[in-house]
Parts: sequence; C-alpha cells; structure tokens
Amino acid sequence: MSQTTDTNTKEQPTNDVITKDVAAIDLGSNSFHMVVAKVVDQDLQLVSRHKQRVRLASGLDEHGNLDDAAMERGLECLAMFAERLQGFEVDNVRIAATHTLRIAANAHVFLQKARDVLPFPIEIIPGEEEARLIYAGVAHTQTESNSKLVVDIGGGSTELIIGKAFEPVLLNSTQMGCVSYTDKYFANGKLSSKNFTKAILSARQRLEALTPRYKKKGWEVALGSSGTIKAIKEVLVGIGYEDGIISNKRLYKLIDKLCEFDSIDDISLQGLTPERKPVFAAGVAILTAIFESLKIKEMHFSAGALREGLLYEMEERFERSDIRMRTAENLAKKHFVDLEHAARVRGQAHEFLNQVYESLGLKKKSELFSLLEWSALLHEVGLSISYQPSTVTRVIFSTIPICPALTASSSWCLPPWRAFSAKHLNCRSSQSLLSSRKSTLLASLVFCVWRSSSMVSAMRSCCHLNYPSTMRLGHSPVPKATG
Repeated sequence: MSQTTDTNTKEQPTNDVITKDVAAIDLGSNSFHMVVAKVVDQDLQLVSRHKQRVRLASGLDEHGNLDDAAMERGLECLAMFAERLQGFEVDNVRIAATHTLRIAANAHVFLQKARDVLPFPIEIIPGEEEARLIYAGVAHTQTESNSKLVVDIGGGSTELIIGKAFEPVLLNSTQMGCVSYTDKYFANGKLSSKNFTKAILSARQRLEALTPRYKKKGWEVALGSSGTIKAIKEVLVGIGYEDGIISNKRLYKLIDKLCEFDSIDDISLQGLTPERKPVFAAGVAILTAIFESLKIKEMHFSAGALREGLLYEMEERFERSDIRMRTAENLAKKHFVDLEHAARVRGQAHEFLNQVYESLGLKKKSELFSLLEWSALLHEVGLSISYQPSTVTRVIFSTIPICPALTASSSWCLPPWRAFSAKHLNCRSSQSLLSSRKSTLLASLVFCVWRSSSMVSAMRSCCHLNYPSTMRLGHSPVPKATG
C-alpha cells in the first residue's frame, strides 16, 4: 500500500529568487519513503511525501538472500518514485539504503536491477551513518535543547543517538527492529504476555552493553522518530492520552490492551493503520525495553527522521540553531516586513519580559524567551498583511504546519492568543489560564500586540498585576498582585 501527501501550492517564485527541486529517499527494511521539497532562496518548502510498505526484511531467507518477491516489491516502488522524479538533477536526489540491504548477501543484484528503473545512485549507508542522518533530521525539525536523546526503531535496526544542537556526541545502531522481532517473537501471530516478555528481555540484553554510556552522558529531552514511534503515539492518543506523550507506564497499558486480542490480525485500535499493524506489537516491545534500560521518563514524537536529514544535509545554509526563527524570518522576507522595525519590537518585548520573569517564577533560560521573539516577528508579518488582530492570529496558526519545530510544548499558548486577539479574554475568563505558570507567556505575547502604554495596559488587565504607569525600558519595577 502506498501513501502520498502533496502540499505543493503551485506558487511561482519571482525571477530574482533562486529555486531548485530536491528529493530524499529512504529505503528502509519495512517501508520505502520519499520526500520532495523545493529550495526557494533561503527556504526549504515541502512539496510532497510518498510512502510504500515493501516488507524488504521479510524477504531475507536463511542464507541472508533477498527473495524474488521482496525484490519485486521494492522495484515496483522505485518505479513509482522514478515517475515523480522525472526532470530532477542527479545532484539534487539522494537515496540511502539501510539495514536490510546492508546485510543482504545479494544486495548487489537488487542495486543492479534498481538502476534500470531509477536513474539515481543508491548509497548503502553504515549503521552509524544512518544514526547520524536520523539525528540531523530530528535536529532540523525541533526546537533547541541543551541535549537530546533520539530513538528510531526501524524494520531491521534501532538507532540511539545523544547530541547537542546539530552535532551527535554518542550514536549507535543495533540489529533489532520491528520486522525482525515480529518474525522471531510473534511469528505465529499470537499476542500474549509471554511473547511480549521474551521480546522485551531480548531487546534489553542487546542494549545491556550500551546502557552505561548513555545513562552517564544523560539528556534533557527524549525524542522518537519514524513509523514505529509515530504509530505508538497515535494509538496512545486514540485510547485517551491526548498529549501523545509516551511513558513506560503507558507502554505497559498498551501491552495489556494488545493482549486483549488473540492475534495480530485481530488488533483493532484507533490510530493504528493497516500497514503498521503486522509489526506494531514488536515495536511496542522494543520501545518498552529501551525505556526500561535507559530509565526514560517520557518521550515526544519528532516528525523529522532520516530522509529529512538527507534533505537538510544537501543544503548547509539551513543549519540554524532556532528553526522557528528561521521560518519566521523567511515569512518576514516574503511579505516585505521592515526587519529593523521588527527587531525593535522583538527587543522591546524581550526587555519587558526580562523585567518581570523572576517575579513570575520563570527561569532565565525558559523557552518562553525564544518563543516570544519568534511570535513577535510573526506578529509583524500579520500586520504587513492586515492590521486586524484576527489576521495576526491566522498568521500564527497557518505557520504551524510549515514550522515543525513548533512542538506541542509550545503550541499550548495558541488558544489564549486567539481568545485575546478576538477580544474574548478578560480578567475573569483568564483566571483558569493564569493558574498555570506557563500562562504567563500570554502576558509576554501581549507585548507583541500592543505598543508602548497600550502594551503595558493590556498586560496589567490580563495578568492581574499592578505595574506603575511609568514602566519603561531600563526600569525593573516589582509587580504587586491585586487579585
């Protein structure tokens, strides 16, 4: 089964803007993926995504050779990709083959046949290179953190990476995946606590030698990428965990849920797609073992993965530490925003927040500072289109799909922003919002909406804080609570 998602807007760039089409293909053990994008000046715009489940790993026989059926499934998918890539320059397409073609004894036969249907070179990359590219894809689509752990469970291998900014500092590729573990521990299709226990124990044994180094290095946030973890997140949302956060407790509840079904074919869970169902149980078992071995508290899903890493590596200009700001700056340039004025607004908003962050219980390195600067620039984009507050709100909301770094941890501020812009947020209606420390970001965002005294007045009415009317840059008054 193949899936294609097309987001091409047909918009033609102006003559003085440099554009080119690029594509990245990931030949995985379970599925083949392709992402097509357009480089427009300093912007990388997603055009379409294509996915087809080929089950390449299931075609390996006892001698490590791919059978004819598996090869044929793979070649049919490549032929479909080739139609989409007609007219692309060879240097603008990168194809990476992973675990199954790394270990297949007759991989060279598949590559020879692939050349006849897809006129682009295929690289069989080592496990550590796969891990590095996965990390690059995640780093380019997530907000910055001091350090991050990235987990990617594929069909034949699992990658574990710890890094800072765009640089991985510890990486590993282990030979265990959802396809190979399905064949080994769920071969009869039977779902039982016994089968899950065996699969989890096996995965923990494979991770035993790696665990001390990873736990010693440590990380600030754990992120999961690719299909297995995406499916787990979506199923958790389907059974009631709307935040989509993965935890060890939730994984065991998911295992209990799976054991309610007699076999893999019987699984019926909201959010689980038919093509993911055959290997889902094994993926849950492997991720549970990783959580237990590394003592992970919680994990968030990242949309970026290997193919995004391939794309961004082709364009070094996109290596920026703050992905949200890069997106906002591209929008500002497109809509002819006065960047000097926008910088002054951004600086003033930052200075106001700097005056009050301690009294509001915020940390100096809080993500609210960077989010404030990002939203201040987007506010100027909205004003360049229309001075109506509703237009500013629409700009914020419409930016989310093209700014993957705006994660769930940041998007909580959008409902109060919309309410304030629609003039539906007042002192009484905001009391529930203000019960959370995070709601103080609303006050900071207000700085981006109103200027000078109007800005301070809006904050005072919204946050129940009594600021002196003389508050200005360079002064640091201590707010007094009035309600």
